[in-house]
Amino acid sequence: MQYLVLLEKWNKTYNLTAIRDIRQMLIQHVLDSLVVIPHLPLKGIDVRLLDVGSGAGLPGVPIAVAMPQVRVTMLDSNQKKTAFIQHALGELRLTNANVVCARVEDWNSEELFQIITSRAYSNLRLFVEQTKHLLKQDGIFAAMKGQFPKDEIEALPSEYLCNVIKLNVPGMNAERHLVLVTRQ
Repeated sequence: MQYLVLLEKWNKTYNLTAIRDIRQMLIQHVLDSLVVIPHLPLKGIDVRLLDVGSGAGLPGVPIAVAMPQVRVTMLDSNQKKTAFIQHALGELRLTNANVVCARVEDWNSEELFQIITSRAYSNLRLFVEQTKHLLKQDGIFAAMKGQFPKDEIEALPSEYLCNVIKLNVPGMNAERHLVLVTRQ
């Protein structure tokens, strides 16, 4: 809830999201971000997750709050959005999360990630192509989508396998899917 209060306050000045109602922010941003957790391999020691195109910190901040053992890096090229995330991480005292202001195709990390998420970044093919240099060999791409992305899945190179999970977001009357992509 503290994150939502910050998001609502900063949204008035920085236009972080088109949603203005805090109840709708809870449903369409926070709950939408949290429903993916049971479907991601987040258990274990030293799990690293990269959230690409994080925007206002979604799904990265809710995942970092709910899963304090996971190290979450949020990446976005928009400076005002990454400034908001940095402020939110400080206010929430989240020591398991950090933010980077950069374009994903230009950014390199010393350590690779087990999971790379995106919520509204791009189509699947572009998402995979621009982030594959940051994924561990046995890692997983986790793309959050609305309607079933049949055309996007078909456009992926044949070396990738997809598992699509239909999500149920409490209070949301819209289709939501999680596309898990792995290398063969």
